Amino acid sequence: MTSLNQKLIAVVREATIATTAATLCALVLQVPVWAMFIGWIAFFTRGMTTKDGVINLLTVWIGIAIGIAAGQLTSVLTPLTGEGTLSLVVFVVALVVLSLRYMPVINNLLGLFLGLVSFFASHQPPNFETFFTLALAATVGIVAATSLRLLQHKTVAAH
Repeated sequence: MTSLNQKLIAVVREATIATTAATLCALVLQVPVWAMFIGWIAFFTRGMTTKDGVINLLTVWIGIAIGIAAGQLTSVLTPLTGEGTLSLVVFVVALVVLSLRYMPVINNLLGLFLGLVSFFASHQPPNFETFFTLALAATVGIVAATSLRLLQHKTVAAH
């Protein structure tokens, strides 16, 4: 049975890792802290091993890229299709993302949608700089969550 003191230490350690990741994002890398938590959440969408963390991160990156492509497609199609553009782009994006669930390895729909949502939530232009910013923030989140998980395993093994 874990003592209250051990639980308190674990919670403080977890909060310290979250704080360090948030500080790294905000003050050093100057990427949005909320986007770091997209990566942190993605870590838990499929197995919680380092290998799964890398796969989850890859799916977030792919989701961000699909979002950026959707933003570009919207810009190109709006003069041609007017008000129908949104429906057309959402349909195409849904086809692509939902089709990826049948691909080996990158079939994590939650990770794909987290990446897609992070692009649209950022309200940034659909370009490489936006991809890099969001991908970097998500990477910090995945690394923080992976570090925390590894630390938890080490602590459990020590007891």
